[in-house]
Amino acid sequence: MKFKSWKASTLAILVFAGIFIVCQTLPLDGNTQNEAGNIGAEKILIPHNSWPCGMAEGIPVPEHGVPVFEADLKLDQSYDIGRTLYGQRDVFVIQGGTLSGEKINGSVMPGGLDFQLSFSNGGMEIEQIFVLQTEDGKYIYMRSPGTAADRSDVRMAPVFEAPNASSYSWLNTGKYSGRRAVDPAAGTMKISVFDISGVAVSPDPSNSVRVTKPADVRNQPWDYRKAAAEEKRGDLLISENVTLGASQSVGETGKSNRNIIPITGGTVSGRVGGKVLAAGADYQNLANPPTIDARYLWQTDEGEVIIVRNGGSFGLLAPTFEVRLDSTYAWLNTGLYLSSNPGMGKGGVALTFYESRP
Repeated sequence: MKFKSWKASTLAILVFAGIFIVCQTLPLDGNTQNEAGNIGAEKILIPHNSWPCGMAEGIPVPEHGVPVFEADLKLDQSYDIGRTLYGQRDVFVIQGGTLSGEKINGSVMPGGLDFQLSFSNGGMEIEQIFVLQTEDGKYIYMRSPGTAADRSDVRMAPVFEAPNASSYSWLNTGKYSGRRAVDPAAGTMKISVFDISGVAVSPDPSNSVRVTKPADVRNQPWDYRKAAAEEKRGDLLISENVTLGASQSVGETGKSNRNIIPITGGTVSGRVGGKVLAAGADYQNLANPPTIDARYLWQTDEGEVIIVRNGGSFGLLAPTFEVRLDSTYAWLNTGLYLSSNPGMGKGGVALTFYESRP
């Protein structure tokens, strides 16, 4: 596992259009970049059926839609996790950035996560989880699946959760596609989002390209693991103390009652020793029944970076882990685990993870 650092920065108790042809260069992460922006192949991109991006019929060329906003982001950290069950995994942590568009302006909050999978056949899958803050102080949750048949044409399909009681509620019902360009050397990321509600998608062999995946990789999950009611706690696995930032309340969106609590650090002990990195958040849904979906990173005492996800309703929280296949912690990839409910911790919350038994 390797990682770059540009600048060190930064679970919770539930309190309840014309076509442009340009010369392209290929940066380190495989995204196309050029002075005019990122314009990829002029075909419909059909996702792999395991990662449909909400557009199983195909993602149109984003620039055929109407511009919504552009975001210029600074990267805080870039982690080369290594080859995992799902492919070659890299994680980008966002330091922050600016957001500009005709109907929305503001910033991107620190700690956002971009999970990137690269395949041996040139394909990619990405997932971004960002929190936007508008210039009038509203928070918007943005989760973007993305994919590529080759690294010169990466497309996203962002889904937004914006407050119903705001001038941004239109984001909740639109249909969007976007581009992401990462420049690891400069430590920057650029996102362009377009409204494609009026773009027709009628794929055929002549106007589309399909994403394929190698047979030796598993399909990554979109949702957290759902623990079965009959699962019981077995041996103690790990104890952690997670420190937290101030809540970022989105509120009622028509899809959720979203509350986001940034993760700013912490400690890990037990069968894994190390620290909680300043990245990610607990993306809570305060609807009935309330659930949490904590997405964050550990760094072990040996320097290994492990992707952690702990989600579910209270009493049925189930953590999962992703780590490189040749790691001494690779056993975390395939085990079944349960989590305690969050309790009071030092500067945040304390949790205990257990092995699951029938």
